[in-house]
Amino acid sequence: MKQDNKRVRKIEKKQAWHKFLTGNTLMAYGFIVPSLLVFAVFMFYPLLHTVYLSFFDWNMIKPVKTFVGSQNYMALLQDPLTYTVMKNTLAYIVILLLLNWAAPYLLAFILSFVIKRGRDFYKGMFFLPSVISLVVGSILYLWILNPVSGPVAIIAKFFGLTVPIWSKTQGLIIVVLSIITTWKVFGYNFIVLFGGITGVPQEVIEAARLDNVPLHRIFFDIVVPMSSATGLYVFIMTIVQGLQYVFTPIKVITQGGPDNASSNAIYNVYQEAFTLYHTGYASAFAIVTMALFVILLLVEFKFVEKGIHYEN
Repeated sequence: MKQDNKRVRKIEKKQAWHKFLTGNTLMAYGFIVPSLLVFAVFMFYPLLHTVYLSFFDWNMIKPVKTFVGSQNYMALLQDPLTYTVMKNTLAYIVILLLLNWAAPYLLAFILSFVIKRGRDFYKGMFFLPSVISLVVGSILYLWILNPVSGPVAIIAKFFGLTVPIWSKTQGLIIVVLSIITTWKVFGYNFIVLFGGITGVPQEVIEAARLDNVPLHRIFFDIVVPMSSATGLYVFIMTIVQGLQYVFTPIKVITQGGPDNASSNAIYNVYQEAFTLYHTGYASAFAIVTMALFVILLLVEFKFVEKGIHYEN
């Protein structure tokens, strides 16, 4: 009996292997391998190398790396700057979600079901900044918001008001840098959300209007749930890409100042690694930051993904 079972298992293995070699499975893996190689070279290897460097004291110049174990992680947790940077990062995330996710969501709904005249003009106008360099935009906003000679300062002076020196004001600097980043990212998020909202069946909206359902209830009870898959995608991309995009205005305008009030996690890793040459410490900071985002992503998939509506 046992020999028969072994013989059956061998035959099944041979059949499965023959199916793998002769079927479409081998071809599918052949198409996947090049992408996996690109990921391995440009993502997996740098990630593993960053983990490796986080256990060493190295300044990218010395030929020898000094193994320090978990000292970089301990120093990271004991450094007050870490908590300042993480607090700034959280502030950036909240502001960017309001400006780059909630606002375009609402605007896309208005242009889809409320204002229909000039829709193409508005779509082009909102998307245009997305194709302009953020470096150019940062310099442009630096001139516009100049508290002495900028257009905003001149208009404010006409009404007897004064513009604060926002680049030197803690708290306000994060808001201004988020607005500059929003100028770049808003159009793309708006177009994606607009596409998701226009996919909501018109019959459902018309039926709700015939029942005199208020617009805000249509938005929250019908449009948001039925476009939630697109909304979730933009939500995640706003957090991930928003913190990457905000790096540019920080680098161009403030360099993390005043007193690290505008620095975030990504810029702080760059500052520690390529300005101060604390490579091991910067690697540890990068790994901790990535771990926090992975935890947030897992929490999101566990509690938020269940309520997402996927058509068909």
